[in-house]
Amino acid sequence: MKNKSSLDRRAALKSIAIGSAALAMGQTGNAMEKEHTLPAQRKGNINQSVCQWCFGDLPLETLAQKAKEMGLVGIDLVGAEGWDTLKKYGLISTMCYGDLEGRSTRNLSVGWCDKKNHADLIPHYLRHIKMVAEAGWTNLICFSGNSRGIDRETGMNNCVEGLQQIIPTAEKYGVILQMELLNSKVDHNDYMCDNSVWGVELCKRLDSDNFKLLYDIYHMQIMEGDVIHTIRDNHKYYGHYHTAGVPGRHELDENQELFYPAIMEAIVATGFKGYVAQEFIPANRENDGLDSLRKAIATCDV
Repeated sequence: MKNKSSLDRRAALKSIAIGSAALAMGQTGNAMEKEHTLPAQRKGNINQSVCQWCFGDLPLETLAQKAKEMGLVGIDLVGAEGWDTLKKYGLISTMCYGDLEGRSTRNLSVGWCDKKNHADLIPHYLRHIKMVAEAGWTNLICFSGNSRGIDRETGMNNCVEGLQQIIPTAEKYGVILQMELLNSKVDHNDYMCDNSVWGVELCKRLDSDNFKLLYDIYHMQIMEGDVIHTIRDNHKYYGHYHTAGVPGRHELDENQELFYPAIMEAIVATGFKGYVAQEFIPANRENDGLDSLRKAIATCDV
């Protein structure tokens, strides 16, 4: 998720009211404006969204407006404080945080693999699951957290013990908990859920359709590669995808090593109907990085 040299996705976006002014235009001008603001038509094979933190210089209101224009279905990693803004633009919170009171649930390094965290995480997640369902959303992110000396088997057992206390509530309310796979080589040293084998085994032990993995393509290319093969083999355990170029977490262009059209085709071939969120940090900051976002959307629109 967060690159050391990047914006902090967990920082709250500035709350800025965006106003619009109608300009008097002739028939030609009106036609041009209409063409610019109508939502772009997408093929619909991949339901795309964008992660809010990657465009943190933009108020959520502005990002939502632009996302709608680009044909995105929603915005990722938005907490309850931003849900009304998304609904205003007919967008989905494709991957939710809860509210700011449960700020610990947004901490990537403090997670379910350490039993010391359960007393704090469990009540917040029980509350957040209900909030997500009441808002009409489906996906709620969670994290293994860092090992801090805990071996992987103990960490696995701790995750199972803690998550089993909230999964029945997720099943009741139709919310899917999604644990993100993150790399521990470059960005998130000591993170426990840093590979597909460990994550898939956790899914098997929990044995619930309401617990999945968030397969971050950027992170897993760094950790294990073989992305398409891994997706084909384990797709039933993947409930959500994130994108970014490797190395550097920038644009999905010719300067990085992944060929995203083929990856998207592989995802489509699995019958996946969930969401793929753009989570790259634009190296090209012209137009606030929105030109890069538009290109990435087109690249993944297979």
